[in-house]
Amino acid sequence: MNTLAASLQTYFTTFAHNQRDLSSNTIGSYRDTWRMLIKYLTATLGVATAAIDFEAVTAANITGFLDHLEQERGNSAKTRNVRLTAIRSVLSRALPDHPEHAATITQVLAIPPKRTTRPVIEFLTPDEVVALLAAPDLTTRTGRRDHALLAMTVQTGLRISEVCSLVVDDVYLGTGPHITCTGKGRRQRITPLTSATVSVMTSYLAERSTRPGTAMFCGPHGQSLSRDALEHRLATYIATAAITRPSLVGKHVTMHTLRHTAAMNLLAAGVDVAVIALWLGHADTHSTDAYLHADMTIKQAALDRTRPPDVKPGSYRPEPDILAWLTAL
Repeated sequence: MNTLAASLQTYFTTFAHNQRDLSSNTIGSYRDTWRMLIKYLTATLGVATAAIDFEAVTAANITGFLDHLEQERGNSAKTRNVRLTAIRSVLSRALPDHPEHAATITQVLAIPPKRTTRPVIEFLTPDEVVALLAAPDLTTRTGRRDHALLAMTVQTGLRISEVCSLVVDDVYLGTGPHITCTGKGRRQRITPLTSATVSVMTSYLAERSTRPGTAMFCGPHGQSLSRDALEHRLATYIATAAITRPSLVGKHVTMHTLRHTAAMNLLAAGVDVAVIALWLGHADTHSTDAYLHADMTIKQAALDRTRPPDVKPGSYRPEPDILAWLTAL
């Protein structure tokens, strides 16, 4: 086993769990990055996997790998930066233990992230939400499950990972109905439910109690639905809803779009951005500020407050002679 392989094993078996206490999603993302990187270096350098060591992890090779992600795999600049973070995290941990490779590692750590442009947030209008919720076939068990899932998600704004990890005990439908979940950074939060969502969830959970397992939204054998399964089901219902709501045609709607929709509904109702950040589980309001840019109602209200270009600025002062003023009307 070479030094790079030993460093990777130390990072993923000890450091990531015991010292950093990284989440399973983060560890999985970092692991996949290094798997892709080692496969890329093996193919590019024409050497065996066991021969890939710190000498191969140069700034030039890492830059080539990042370009490969964008140009050949079609990854976005944001994904590119996430992969770079995974590489730098492992190398930062390895640097003190391998000073003989300090020059190579330092050059990789100096690679800057690529600047990205934040796209305009896409969300569903109220009419599109109604069409989407009407798409599942309520005469089937799967349709009733999916209807409850979509109704709950579009109202609470839970992330897809949070929806997948929900269990039956996470929902409370008594006085002060709410859903409890653990989001990014292991931050736990409680999201209230509306009366309409409570009604849907009450009916669904009564039927869910006859199925095995504890997952709130489960498959035929009681197992949790995967992320891919949720996205596939949503795409099917979007195609159905687009028949009656043509505005959905051409929209790229994912489970995260439903999260955006929940946030935009709160913003349209006049809820403060700080409260929306708490609702969505954001660490601060910087992520939530994007919804302000997407809300044309707020921008239109700001425009309505501006003066026309032909109006002279200044405070209004009435004419001293009321008779002259009336004559001039």
